[in-house]
Amino acid sequence: MMDIRPNHTIYINNLNEKIKKEELKKSLYAIFSQFGPILEIIALKTLKMRGQAFVVFKEINSATNALRSMQGFPFYDKPMRIQYGKSDSDVIAKMKGTFTERPKKARRVPQVTAEESAADTKKAKRKAAKEQARQQTLLNATPPVVQHVAPVGGFGHGHVAPQLHPGPPIVSAVPEQPPNQILFLTNLPDETSEMMLSMLFNQFPGFKEVRLVPNRHDIAFVEFENELQSGAAKDALQGFKITPSHAMKISFAKK
Repeated sequence: MMDIRPNHTIYINNLNEKIKKEELKKSLYAIFSQFGPILEIIALKTLKMRGQAFVVFKEINSATNALRSMQGFPFYDKPMRIQYGKSDSDVIAKMKGTFTERPKKARRVPQVTAEESAADTKKAKRKAAKEQARQQTLLNATPPVVQHVAPVGGFGHGHVAPQLHPGPPIVSAVPEQPPNQILFLTNLPDETSEMMLSMLFNQFPGFKEVRLVPNRHDIAFVEFENELQSGAAKDALQGFKITPSHAMKISFAKK
């Protein structure tokens, strides 16, 4: 089998099919955004596409590093199988100026008998009369007041992932605790799960475990084997945005 040339898009399969689409996309973003800007994450739950996903990076180098680093990574208890996408995604093709509309499949038009045609004509006329009556009723009615609601952002809505990367260290008014092998995480979004945090922190040497606090989704503890290892993870992920509105705050836990 011939190798597929390097591409902005990586194709991932052998994913856990029990994971909901939105959670899957958020988790994929959480572990792959460390390699560079992500333009799009595609995960469909159709019969043909379940257990598979595409992650589109802005740079080919990011895709290459992600493929090499995450090949076989245990993701929701199943090792990921990763390869380059076979062709450019639409978003990359548009950036390159090579995008072309895909030809639409011709639909077969069924043969219609004269009786069926006459019946359809009568049905269409009845439908048109009903629609005309409905429109007249609407014209006579008082126009409703429409409230415009601003759209809510967040990756997981649509296919395009936000361009989020670990931000600058967040300066806290709380005095810094002395080094500790256990980190204290705050400002976490409600949908934070143990799996999400584990995938973020287990890329660092010495990672041991994540501990969530019952009935508190906004805080958690992460333990490493020693203070040097916990400090490296703290510095690297300080201000990392799990969602657009939640920049994670990390400090050493109190001894």
